[in-house]
Amino acid sequence: MRTIAVEEHILIEPLRTAMRSAPGYQPPPYSAASVDALADVGAQRLAEMDAAGIDVQVLSWSVTSGFTLEQLDAATGTALARECNDAMAEVVRAHPDRFAGFALLAWQDPEAAAAELERAVKTLGMKGVMVSGITNGHFLDHPGFRLILAAAESLDVPIYLHPAPPPPEVYQAYFGGLPAPVAGALSRGGWGWHCETGLHCLRMVVAGVFDRFPKLQVIIGHMGENLPFSLARADERLTPVATHLERSVAEYLQTNVLLTTSGYFTTPPLLCALLVFGADRIMFAVDYPYSANALGRAFLDSAPISDADREKIAHGNAERILRL
Repeated sequence: MRTIAVEEHILIEPLRTAMRSAPGYQPPPYSAASVDALADVGAQRLAEMDAAGIDVQVLSWSVTSGFTLEQLDAATGTALARECNDAMAEVVRAHPDRFAGFALLAWQDPEAAAAELERAVKTLGMKGVMVSGITNGHFLDHPGFRLILAAAESLDVPIYLHPAPPPPEVYQAYFGGLPAPVAGALSRGGWGWHCETGLHCLRMVVAGVFDRFPKLQVIIGHMGENLPFSLARADERLTPVATHLERSVAEYLQTNVLLTTSGYFTTPPLLCALLVFGADRIMFAVDYPYSANALGRAFLDSAPISDADREKIAHGNAERILRL
């Protein structure tokens, strides 16, 4: 069974140096092994993929340590995004049968970002764009980002919405007063990341993003960032008051949002996601190197689902959505 993993991370030049040179840089809370794995885009990564039976990784830049291009001035951020996309294209060209890539953009200059997305897709062969969390305090429903969303819709490529650390004021309000390691974990993968990304999607719906861009596709990881479990409740409470929308809240999420399995390798969340979103809206991902390839593949193989659904999740949906 062909297996495509769609949320797999790298951190190489030029982004690696830019992050470390940024004012106030703090080393990310990753193990040395993860740092080394992020930097490897060759033999060792391919060997781990082979050992786990993963045929293709769709690569994205790891920018979840608190640094993003949006912290730079517009010209510098735009130039760095271009360099990063060129570097990603080189990685993919070295192993075109094993790697594909998502573009990186500097969203603070929407006109330049939209142009760079077009270049990244049409010239470099990128399969979409990944954005981490909010941009300078703004969610993707902000009017300033409409040029980029319009470009993604026109190019027929998805936006992968990845979590990011919360703004300082949110961190202090929700996680202040706790021991630093506990607060950090609770604000990120322990809970906070997933709730905020789910909220981000709901904001996009109620702000009318998908009425304005009805063909836009957004991908979210971690088995739907808590949305499958809570969608019925959200739909019940939001749809009656969101009278400006053309469809129900649930309908937008079930037609404009796709889920991946990244980092979630237990059966209950998968079954919930299948029941709420359906097998056509779920793609396999590991979240490498923060999760293990072998663990993700073993879960895919052993999940109590039909062979037809397994094929869709393993490769069919990624082939269709990303044109792989």
